[in-house]
Amino acid sequence: MENDPLVFDVNIAKEKPNSYRKVKNQADCPFCEVDQLSNIYRQKGDMIWLRNKYPTLRDTLQTVLIESSDHQGDLTTYSQQQNRELLRFSLECFNLLRSEGKYRSILWYKNFGPQSGGSLVHPHMQIVGLKKQDGYHYVSERNFQGITLFDDRNVEVNIAQYPIQGYVEFNVNLHNNQGLDVWADWIQTCAKYLLNVLSNGRCDSYNLFFYPRQKEAICAKLIARFSASPYFVGYKLSQVDNDEKLVIEAEQLKQFYQKQQV
Repeated sequence: MENDPLVFDVNIAKEKPNSYRKVKNQADCPFCEVDQLSNIYRQKGDMIWLRNKYPTLRDTLQTVLIESSDHQGDLTTYSQQQNRELLRFSLECFNLLRSEGKYRSILWYKNFGPQSGGSLVHPHMQIVGLKKQDGYHYVSERNFQGITLFDDRNVEVNIAQYPIQGYVEFNVNLHNNQGLDVWADWIQTCAKYLLNVLSNGRCDSYNLFFYPRQKEAICAKLIARFSASPYFVGYKLSQVDNDEKLVIEAEQLKQFYQKQQV
């Protein structure tokens, strides 16, 4: 088939630490034990990009980017400058792996919270090279489009009208590297909005995905995570709120961003 599933190695997964298991692995957080880390590619301050010690997916290169030495840290708790530096460093690492030309596609994403599919609380992102699969097979250009709430030529922000999963997805589209700081600020604001304002604060998890587009352009998509709709699980049919609700949500996010900048 054109897009075969990724094969998950259960034997490796058995040894992997997990912060969300009911019976938790008793091992200390591996990302807190910096002196025990190996196969480090790049490091800047307490941001560390390294090979994943537990490569559970076959035919891939799995790498981890540790964001901070703060075990409970997150995009929503970092200072503006720390968040900007993290996004710049992460983008550099992503582009370095892309430049090697060894992989059919390279995925860059972040999990946060118990509903996100992540296994460790300690703040980190993942950059994964797929040798055989096209990770963007089911993603189209219109998934990055929606009701625009900010546009300064370098960065455009919208609430998706054609989400990948739904219901609420925010697209932060970087057009060129001149807008990197504004792009990082909007990503941070969207994450804060998802956890503190959306659904009256009932959302405790999100995913952040990065999609390379043309030249320097890249879309950062933030997806609020709740229980997945059966229409998506069974049929790959995403759902979205009606335009009236999307416009209200977009205006609320715009006002939230403005308050964050004061």
